Amino acid sequence: MKIAIRQAAGNWHRGLVLDKHSVSSTFIGHTESGRSKFDTIRTEVGEATYQLKYRGDWSKVQPLAQQLADSIYPKFHEVGLIVPMPASNPRARQPVTEVARALGKIVETPVFEALLLKTANGKALKDLTTKDDKIAALANSFSIQDEISGEGPWNVLLVDDLFHTGASAEAACAALASYRKIARIYFAALTWR
Repeated sequence: MKIAIRQAAGNWHRGLVLDKHSVSSTFIGHTESGRSKFDTIRTEVGEATYQLKYRGDWSKVQPLAQQLADSIYPKFHEVGLIVPMPASNPRARQPVTEVARALGKIVETPVFEALLLKTANGKALKDLTTKDDKIAALANSFSIQDEISGEGPWNVLLVDDLFHTGASAEAACAALASYRKIARIYFAALTWR
């Protein structure tokens, strides 16, 4: 899989993203129901992420997790646990959780799926335009469920699918940083916008 790793700035110790999501997107008209249609060209990672997240192609989980394991995971120091970013939309299967699980198996690191919780606040971040608006909408939306036995502290890797302004990741990392069993926080995303 072709990648172009980029640094992701935020309130974590180090953040990396595999590749840009889309190369171009051209408006081509409207559907019969009036929705806008676009001809979108995505990177290889962007297309795999899109197929997983929006088309339910679960065969993309393993190659995306393997790419994280090969290209990003070794750049973080002594990761003790992996945490998937909690989903914004309820689904029977969560793409980010599936990628985090697969990554955990590959690198033999435990994945804590219920450590970081997100409460619904009724505001869709995609409808907000500025990072400040997103930060305000995310206030107090993440919490920690103490599911780690032992005292720690451990370095944690937060995994997400898309990095844009970083508002969600920063709010999640603020919650993680408040947890006494967490030391360093690393962030990895599949794509950036």
